[in-house]
Amino acid sequence: MPRVYINIFLFNIIFLLFCSISYSEIIKKIEVLGNQRVSKETIKIFSSISEGQNVEKEQINSILKSLYETSFFEDVEINLKNNILTIRVIELPIIQNVFFEGVKSSKIIKLIKSQNVIKEKSSFDKKIIKYEKEKIQNILKDLGYYSSTTNIYIEKLENKVVNITFDINLGKKTKIKKITFIGNKIFKDSKLKRIIASEEYKFWKIISGKKYLNKSLVALDSRLLKNFYLNNGYYNVEINYSFAKLINKDEFELIFNINANEKVLFGEINLNLPPDFNKDNFNILNKIFDDLTGKPYSINSINKILEEIDKITLIDEYKFINASVVEKIEKNSLDLEFNIKETEKKYVDKINIFGNSITNENVIRNQLEFSEGDPFTDILVSKSVNNLKSIGIFKKVDYEILDNQNDDSKIINLNVSEKATGEIFASAGVGTDGSTIGFGIKERNFLGDGINLNTSISVSTNSLKGNFSVINPNYKNSDKSLRFSLEATEIDNYNLFGYKTNKTGFTVGTDYEFLNNLFLGLGTTNFYEKIETNDTASERQQSQEGDYWDSFINLDFDYDKRNQKFQTTDGFRSYYSIDLPIISESNTLQNYYQITHYFDLYEKNTSSLGLYVEAANSLSNDDIKLSERINIPSSKLRGFESGRIGPKDGDDYIGGNYAYSVNFSSTLPYILEESQNVDVLFFVDAANLWGVDYDSSLSDSGSIRSATGIALDWFSPIGPMSFSLAYPITKENGDKTESFRFNLGTSF
Repeated sequence: MPRVYINIFLFNIIFLLFCSISYSEIIKKIEVLGNQRVSKETIKIFSSISEGQNVEKEQINSILKSLYETSFFEDVEINLKNNILTIRVIELPIIQNVFFEGVKSSKIIKLIKSQNVIKEKSSFDKKIIKYEKEKIQNILKDLGYYSSTTNIYIEKLENKVVNITFDINLGKKTKIKKITFIGNKIFKDSKLKRIIASEEYKFWKIISGKKYLNKSLVALDSRLLKNFYLNNGYYNVEINYSFAKLINKDEFELIFNINANEKVLFGEINLNLPPDFNKDNFNILNKIFDDLTGKPYSINSINKILEEIDKITLIDEYKFINASVVEKIEKNSLDLEFNIKETEKKYVDKINIFGNSITNENVIRNQLEFSEGDPFTDILVSKSVNNLKSIGIFKKVDYEILDNQNDDSKIINLNVSEKATGEIFASAGVGTDGSTIGFGIKERNFLGDGINLNTSISVSTNSLKGNFSVINPNYKNSDKSLRFSLEATEIDNYNLFGYKTNKTGFTVGTDYEFLNNLFLGLGTTNFYEKIETNDTASERQQSQEGDYWDSFINLDFDYDKRNQKFQTTDGFRSYYSIDLPIISESNTLQNYYQITHYFDLYEKNTSSLGLYVEAANSLSNDDIKLSERINIPSSKLRGFESGRIGPKDGDDYIGGNYAYSVNFSSTLPYILEESQNVDVLFFVDAANLWGVDYDSSLSDSGSIRSATGIALDWFSPIGPMSFSLAYPITKENGDKTESFRFNLGTSF
């Protein structure tokens, strides 16, 4: 290489080194100027620079950025000269007070505050004023106040302190005057209006907030419409919405544009299993596939198949899987291929519980189907959430499943919203031959331990009943419950049955989950009873006059496959109980069985079909006591008074040895559908009561009673209320009917 090039190269190296050295200085002193509230030491810490440190001038920009990011300063100036770093600042004002004027609603103010950047004791930056105003307006629009205005006033005080005032004028809520659907008209507008959450404004919708325009609600409407079309065969549906059409200042027309495209039917459906899986466990899916083939596409059907696959693999295969579906559409036919891949077990690493200010954490954990360290499955999480909803102490239960950063385990966050668990309730019944009133107090979360306390008293034309009960659903943090009750009853049946009885006693028992969804109950009932008869009673009845001490062992089996215990919409429950006599003169064996199946007949409908059977027999072939004879309760045979049908001895209703009822009810969702708090139900009841152990001629075995009617459940401002009107279809002479009944309750 020529010497000239070497010289040039060396010169450049020396020059660069010289430049580098010349732009670097050692900080001997840091001076901070202009600060009033923020200390010098704090500013030095924010700058990340210390005395004795070697600083290049290019680092100055980084220091400036760090100081601006603190949000404490309006302006920052930095100079580096003669090894002295000078930081000159102009501090932002401090907000002393934040006021909200023009809004009386504490809920609205609380919502605004929760999303507000401008807060008391924080720095005030003029640049965020516009941002804050826009945020408030968006919040108010989401609440339906589209004509609202917000002005922000700044009051400057001494020492760079300010007060901020938000002056808000809500105006009138923007009403949805009209809802219009344009595009594909496959379904009637009235049908689509029932699908969405938003409602057209009607003057009688006093408590409904859905009649006002709400962006979030409209977005939900779009999803609801799309899901509706997807579940009715329209695989390629497109939903577009707008609410830009202003009718007048306070009224909008809500417009949805719908393009349904062609209807798609299910074609060939296949299932691919891993080689080591037992195919017989999945045979139930073949029937589902056959039923779906040729039917309109439905996303719900696909999800139900995936859920069924999860259940089978968890219960029958004891394996963890990843189930996916591949869709292949050709013209108007959609083929499905469900693929199952075995995955590694995932475990629950941690369970976090939030929102329980009253309820003890162990009460919540006892309702969970899993613990920390257990294998994780979505099915058990869903079941646990339903368990929490069913105990009646939470308004809302939300959950979040997070991946653990360290491994494949899961973190589960449960967020509960507690509700008032005390209840004052009252009930009344009006019949053809008297009335009944009842009062009581309940507490479902005593001391935050989930303990149920219940005390009640009921008075009727011929009876007085008092009851006190305690149920601990998780005794000593176990999965077993402990229950205790005291009961005192006086029934004057002189006019009806020819006798009077006084009964006082107690029950102690426990319940626990014996197998999956199968609950076993064991207890004992003990009571003292005094029976008195009058001159109208038959000789058989008079012979039972006297004092009795009775003791029974109680066994019950409860197989519960409901999707949820509260407001059940699907599944069934089968319940059987038997009372075995220990000490009893009549040695009465009592059997009770009830099964109820829940299903839907059409969209938005919930129906139920139930069977009730009861029998009472003496093991020693003696006459069973008058008080142990069976009478069908009014809840099983609406339209008739309890105890006022069936076998009679003279003028006295004496009850029977055997009883059954069949009960059907179905909601009518399109009656009073504008109201969100009222359910209307249609029902049909049929029942029979027969058998008299001491005289078969009194049996009345062939007389089936039946009734139909309408019931109304109203979640009123003072509590739940129910009304029923019943019309007997078949009855016998002498039966006492009850056409109207209502119940009401309120919470505290």
